[in-house]
Amino acid sequence: MQVSPIRRRKLSEEVAARLEAMIQEGGYQPGDQLPSERDLMKQFGVGRPAVREALFSLQTMGLVAVSSGERARVTRPTPKLVIESLAGAARLMLSEPDGIRHFQQARTFFEIGLARHAAEHASESDLRDLRRALEENRLSIGNIRRFEQTDMAFHYVLAVIPRNPIFTAIHAAIAEWLMEQRTITLTYPGQNEIAYRAHLAITEAIAARDPDRSERVIRAHLDQVAGLYWQVVGEQGGEHGGLRDHGGVSPEARSKGVVPPAD
Repeated sequence: MQVSPIRRRKLSEEVAARLEAMIQEGGYQPGDQLPSERDLMKQFGVGRPAVREALFSLQTMGLVAVSSGERARVTRPTPKLVIESLAGAARLMLSEPDGIRHFQQARTFFEIGLARHAAEHASESDLRDLRRALEENRLSIGNIRRFEQTDMAFHYVLAVIPRNPIFTAIHAAIAEWLMEQRTITLTYPGQNEIAYRAHLAITEAIAARDPDRSERVIRAHLDQVAGLYWQVVGEQGGEHGGLRDHGGVSPEARSKGVVPPAD
């Protein structure tokens, strides 16, 4: 049997592990302040850099909050905090080749699941919320800033229906990470109307309790948005998305008749 050698941990990792154990064992409760950096240095017999690295590690785990000039405070990990801790890595990934495409694909997979779940499990109250969000979306057509807000609100309702806080946190994060896409596409002529009609088709499919149709219409909607984004980027001198001759509507979406072209 081949045994891997034991890796010697950095001092900061050891400090972080011990503090994490204290928190998990109840030695420090949410809201409690940890000892000062100086006291932690004495307690563990390490220098300030090791303590600061350990606190930063715990912060990225969502176990403590660190504010300049104050002692670290223990926090209760929440889906929102966990997802927010990934923001830096997400921005780096978005800057990589194909980074935006990967996030667009992740959004499509995620929202297809939400739409199918909504078609199968949405309550009457959920459907009322979805229709209300749809109506707000309709009323905001032509007001770019307001339409952007109601667009996000419509998709947020889909994330709320499963009653899973991880899903709402993921939705908020993806919406933020792909904010440039939303801003660019919704300022394109006719896109407000196209997006609204897609939202209407999604709502009707969910209300009909048809998960397969719900998947088709939301996939076509997100494909159209992603395709339009790359078209506009191409027109501005970046990568061309291949939709210049389709009025911002993907061939797949048009062939299915899910997202009709703007008048």
